[in-house]
Amino acid sequence: MIQTTIGIDGMMCEMCEAHINDAIRKNFTVKSAKSNRKKKQCVVVSEEALDEAKIRKVIGETGYDLLSISSEPYQKKGFLGLF
Repeated sequence: MIQTTIGIDGMMCEMCEAHINDAIRKNFTVKSAKSNRKKKQCVVVSEEALDEAKIRKVIGETGYDLLSISSEPYQKKGFLGLF
């Protein structure tokens, strides 16, 4: 599993977060996509690494500004992650 953190500027409300999440889910096969306007990011968990060029295209089409993209192996957190 891979966790991709996408820096995004321009999200102002919960609907903006939902718009980004929907765009990611529509264009990629992901386990989860969670946007946070205060942190200016969307965290995506997927089985395989996402195509950065396609991420740039998808975010660009939403009208928001892409700030950064970084990926790392996903590590489950919390109580259930211990098992």
